[in-house]
Amino acid sequence: MKQLHIFTGFLFLLLFTDIAAQAQKFRSAEEAKGLEVGARAPDFSAIDAKENTFQLAKALQKQPVVIIFYRGYWCPVCNRHLSQLQDSLKQIEKAGARVIAISPEKPEYLEKMAGKTGAGYTLLYDEGYKIADAYDVTFKPDEATLDTYNKALGANLKETHSDTSQRLPIPATYVVDQQGKIIWRQLDPNYKNRSTVKGIVEAINTLR
Repeated sequence: MKQLHIFTGFLFLLLFTDIAAQAQKFRSAEEAKGLEVGARAPDFSAIDAKENTFQLAKALQKQPVVIIFYRGYWCPVCNRHLSQLQDSLKQIEKAGARVIAISPEKPEYLEKMAGKTGAGYTLLYDEGYKIADAYDVTFKPDEATLDTYNKALGANLKETHSDTSQRLPIPATYVVDQQGKIIWRQLDPNYKNRSTVKGIVEAINTLR
């Protein structure tokens, strides 16, 4: 009987340790710092809504790239931000850069976002949060916030993402030059604060 109690206690300790490790694995938005200006932008490849593959290194051979991280098609602020980018897309393209926007949503939800915003630029699926992790923008909202996202806004994160962890990227923007260096960024744990077309274009123009 004593051995059974010891074994049960050991199993409980393992379970508690695993739960604690999982809790520590995910961080808040304030803890995600993002890559700094001057850092090398990690290369990545990802598929778009039609399952075409985009690779950053290949795109940079032609022109600088503006990388936008957004939360999802369910996010009103993301919808407004991506719509504003589309409205002024010609300004960014005239400055010489290409725009891509990345979320952890599966391709069918990228289609929904394109329909909502009219986005004519590339929307990419960050499967497994690999890109967001590489750029240090991944976080997990608290349970009350997740409840609001999933129920009030219809995010359904466990279904729309590649796993059930319900992580998100901080909405962030990076401008990457053709050498693969980050020359400008906008990153704020407050999801309401987003990059402006003016800021993006001014950053691109410094490359001339």
